[in-house]
Amino acid sequence: MELSRSERVRRALTYREVDRLPTQLNYTGSMGQAMARHFGVELTDLPERLDNHLVRLDLTYEPRLSDDGRARFDWWGAGHDTQEEGYFIRVNPLLDDRDLDKHEWPDPHDPHLLDDAAAVREKVGDRAFVVPNIGWALFERAWSLRGMENVLLEIALDPGYIGELLDRIVDIRLVVIERYLELGVDGGYFGDDYGAQVGTLFSPADWRTLIKPRLARLFAPFLERGLPVMMHSDGDIAPIVGDLVEIGLTALNPVQPEVVDHGWLQQAFGGRLAFYGGVSTQTVLPSGTPEEVKAAARKCVADLAPTGTGLMLAPSHRMMSDVSMANIEALMEVMGELG
Repeated sequence: MELSRSERVRRALTYREVDRLPTQLNYTGSMGQAMARHFGVELTDLPERLDNHLVRLDLTYEPRLSDDGRARFDWWGAGHDTQEEGYFIRVNPLLDDRDLDKHEWPDPHDPHLLDDAAAVREKVGDRAFVVPNIGWALFERAWSLRGMENVLLEIALDPGYIGELLDRIVDIRLVVIERYLELGVDGGYFGDDYGAQVGTLFSPADWRTLIKPRLARLFAPFLERGLPVMMHSDGDIAPIVGDLVEIGLTALNPVQPEVVDHGWLQQAFGGRLAFYGGVSTQTVLPSGTPEEVKAAARKCVADLAPTGTGLMLAPSHRMMSDVSMANIEALMEVMGELG
């Protein structure tokens, strides 16, 4: 019997038998436009063409640009560089004045905040596994507001202030999470990068003090309802993967092969922690040949899903315009073999 996409993801994340592994191809805006042209579909139809299994719901708010047009402000007031395909923050609203009471915090009770999310949730049905997109969850949200250097210094020198900043973020997020749950989402999806190419960005001890208990509070509403929790966290976070499992993480993304050994992940956490991603957007997808892409994808499946479940195969991050269409088609060929 062929499973729906939502049920296939649900079963794979909990190590139950599936008819085939779920798959996902995420992309930046400019890359999505190029892929839509290549495959001859409208941009809105691209996820279906790619057989994507996951849909992330975003907030509805009035977009705002800086006067020079070089920064696009998100819901929290951080300004993202409009000249970058990636995620560079140009404006940190708490950079020069760290007074938390002066900051214009977003309103989680805004009646229109989930208008677009509700429409997408209703339209998608069980054709995809639907989750709220809680990116820049804690640490990243803190530094997007205060600045990376300031936050790293204050973690060491003024952790009380950082704790207060994080608590403000958590309180707002919990209100929004409850509203997402009322829409009937299938699980939680968080993003918060703690790792560099080698090691964590700050000490695991500080992470356990400042981040872990607050992240557990954000996971809790989903876990209390029996829903899985997925999390994206780039870099070498091997020292804290066990902690994430301890607070209830169901699936880890992006499992970058350059920084976290897939064999170790499966040996240490297989059956307790599922995986999402695994095919490198740092090396093989932008720089490899189509045959190398196929080999990397097959190895990812062999290493992370030796029993045929517990994995959603995907690139390790959103694909950018440095990935060739030939390599995308090579990855899709392997994804097709999974069926």
